[in-house]
Amino acid sequence: MKITDIITTAAKPGLYEKGTSFMWTDEYISKQLLQIHLNPDIDLGSRKFSTIKKTANWILDSAPSEHPLHILDLGCGPGLYTELFAEKGHKVTGIDISKTSIEYAVNSAKEKGLQIEYINGSYLDIVLPKEQFDLIVLIYTDLGVLLPSEREHLLGKIHRTLKPGGLFIFDVLNDNDLAEKAAPKNWEAANGGFWESGPYLALSESHLYEEQKVILYQHLVSNDEDELKIYRFWTHFFSETDVKDMLSPHGYTKVQIDKDVLPRGDRWNGENVLFCKAIK
Repeated sequence: MKITDIITTAAKPGLYEKGTSFMWTDEYISKQLLQIHLNPDIDLGSRKFSTIKKTANWILDSAPSEHPLHILDLGCGPGLYTELFAEKGHKVTGIDISKTSIEYAVNSAKEKGLQIEYINGSYLDIVLPKEQFDLIVLIYTDLGVLLPSEREHLLGKIHRTLKPGGLFIFDVLNDNDLAEKAAPKNWEAANGGFWESGPYLALSESHLYEEQKVILYQHLVSNDEDELKIYRFWTHFFSETDVKDMLSPHGYTKVQIDKDVLPRGDRWNGENVLFCKAIK
């Protein structure tokens, strides 16, 4: 791989230019991600388990009902939230694009005697039945990594599959101190690690698109076979007004935003994350 090729590839791309690789379905990386998901003490992949438990309780308290709810967890990962919902007696469906995570979730539910329906696939593509769910959750700021066209498509799909009076709960990253959320350049050379099982060089940096409130977190990974993989994560940040304007065309009757669901900590916790509740 020529150095000039890497320099060219690392340059700031046009807004929403796609990378060449997708880590969520990569057989090797998905296994590394699963281990990160399952680490109860870190806020990567999933949040700390103590935070997950608190958030799950907050979600259920936001949707009080005398009867078990039919809940859909979009991007459910290895089932950390779905199991908490099912343990409370609710009927739960989880969808995730990672086969590795879904296989783990299925086995975990079976071991714990929990009846949870899991579906492996992209929630952007799966056809959902009309007016099926009382509560739909999309947690860990997933909505903000979708492209605007994908986000609009998903918001319409969610509204259609909610029952009348149903509740959609999701979280997004606050747009405060946006420039400070861009990551500095760094590199990693390893004989094996997160990105590859064999030797690789990873170059990571971010690019701010201030007008669109978007930061691109980009990783260039070159392996021993002289292959360069480009991973791009287009991450959107929102104000409370942005969230309400985003939901307005989809016909929700009431929108509430909370900034104190997560414990205070770094720029990815506390008031830096907006939790949104939208009623159909």
